[in-house]
Amino acid sequence: MIWYGGDYNPEQWPESVWPDDVRLMRTAGVTLATVGVFSWARIQPAEGEFDFDWLDRVLDLLHGGGIKVCLATATASPPPWATAKYPAMLTQNREGATRWPGSRQHYAPTSPDYRRLAAELVTAIVDRYKDHPAVTMWHVNNEFGCHLTYDYSDRAAAAFRVWLRARYGDIDALNTAWGTWFWSQRYTDFEQIVPPRLAPYSVNPGGLLDFRRFSSDALLDLFRMEKKIIRDAGAPQPVTTNFIGAWPTTDYWAFAAEVDVVSDDCYPDPRDPESFRHAAFARDLMRSLKPGTPWILMEQAPNAVNWRSNNAPKAPGQMTALSMQAVARGADGILFFQWRQAAAGAEKFHSAMLPHAGPETRTYREVAALGAELSTLDLPAPGGEARVAIVFDWHSWWAIDQPDHPAQFDYHAQALGWHNAFHELNVQVDIVRPDGPFDGYALVVAPSLYLLRDADALLAFVAGGGRLLATAFTDVVDEHDRFLPGGFTTRLGPALGVRVVEFAGSLPSDGRAFEWDGESHLTDVLTEELQLAGAEVLARFTPDGAPALTRNSHGKGEAYYLATMTDRAGRLALARHLADRSGVAPVMPDLPYGVEAAARADTVVLINHTPSPVTLPDRTQLAPYAHTIRHPPVR
Repeated sequence: MIWYGGDYNPEQWPESVWPDDVRLMRTAGVTLATVGVFSWARIQPAEGEFDFDWLDRVLDLLHGGGIKVCLATATASPPPWATAKYPAMLTQNREGATRWPGSRQHYAPTSPDYRRLAAELVTAIVDRYKDHPAVTMWHVNNEFGCHLTYDYSDRAAAAFRVWLRARYGDIDALNTAWGTWFWSQRYTDFEQIVPPRLAPYSVNPGGLLDFRRFSSDALLDLFRMEKKIIRDAGAPQPVTTNFIGAWPTTDYWAFAAEVDVVSDDCYPDPRDPESFRHAAFARDLMRSLKPGTPWILMEQAPNAVNWRSNNAPKAPGQMTALSMQAVARGADGILFFQWRQAAAGAEKFHSAMLPHAGPETRTYREVAALGAELSTLDLPAPGGEARVAIVFDWHSWWAIDQPDHPAQFDYHAQALGWHNAFHELNVQVDIVRPDGPFDGYALVVAPSLYLLRDADALLAFVAGGGRLLATAFTDVVDEHDRFLPGGFTTRLGPALGVRVVEFAGSLPSDGRAFEWDGESHLTDVLTEELQLAGAEVLARFTPDGAPALTRNSHGKGEAYYLATMTDRAGRLALARHLADRSGVAPVMPDLPYGVEAAARADTVVLINHTPSPVTLPDRTQLAPYAHTIRHPPVR
């Protein structure tokens, strides 16, 4: 069964509208409504006072209509009475300015007042509804870290010191990890440490890295607090919180271990012709966070959003194409923000399943048609489709996203670029942690794995017969963002057969390139000087002839090293070579541009993501933004 529906905010509408909502939901094939995400002010009008009568009627009405409920804990947006009474709940930016209420996510994760009030709210909600027959899932908070990035207040500073004490034990260990003899930053007491606030110049890299770790952990601790309340109350339903693709502030590998079901919010730009590839990366990440377990697309836009500088609508069929992409890549739930378009507030121009113009609209007709199709699908759980994996690591992202490097670059964009290359070849890809496991993969790609905490799993993968590609700025520092004795690539060096000696910023305008597969590819961002330690040179930089791409046998496998960051054509050529050499076949070969093929177990979904009709190699015709599902033959 595939869940279908979206966020439902009945508190924004008179009660006379609610029965019509349920009627139109049934017509559209809705089976699941997410209720109460931003309902704190309606549920709790004052401290110690709760009003559940309206919510009782909403849940009973949905249940009577055969619609299940993903019930939110409503903790994402504290009401005005809470912040007025407890202003210490509010966060401060690195300049010391308070982030005031009037928006959302205006709370400090480490605030005792917020945590106490949130715990009281969750307890009251769960105690009342844990046995309600409509409630099938719990939705904790909302998009952790989305607008609430980092808190630099004194309260956050105190919590950061507690976190550091637990991590390092004593101040000398912290000083060693952060290298505080530099610039006379030596601490003699944890109480001297403050978050990386506005400073005259660059702050300590190790301190900034740990602050980002602490901030992600603080959000995860909030999730754990709410989940514990739900479980201690005896509620048996699965618990989730909605992720936001590869989000920079929040380590989803850590969150994935805690959620029962992975869910994601994804809003590709309809104006970007490559947005379906970016969306595919997010889908593959969600599927990979809990291997073998279906996930839920918790939010997407039925049509246009409101928050870009210029908001394009989705073309006819485009919403369905992107929805089916999620299904093909492991989703067992397709939901939207939101059911009924808001009449007021910051998101009133955001599209909804039921627009202001009502059901006689293209948006609602497409929503209803998708609901009808999804109701007929019964797909196997995902798992085991990919033989290629791309390493993605939040700690490397946090360490790279700092100044004072040989060149500034976007770690996420590098990982996305390599994923796009395999996606263009219709080669299925999983996203994996840097420490694996790598079982079942023929090829692992590690783009700019700068901060390498443990190389053992990658070394064992290659020695056991796997194929590894590492790219520039890999294996540079330890977990504290410190160089190791002996220089760079000290841990992966035995497998790579090279040693990085020096880094140089590089721009396409520099004219430096490397020859590969009969074509010249411009270098970008960074090039490295290599010393060979047994590796074979496959490509050299022009004009100096220095090694650019190497290959080395290690145990039963082999490891490649690309000493630069290249363009789309370079990534595509190398991805094709590596897939062929690894014996990895595409899900379906020779597809026209913009047609993707994704496998879910032994079922294949083909989707045309272009505004033009296409002809597949077997002469099947696909209309613009149309799809077809190839089930395995019945035996």
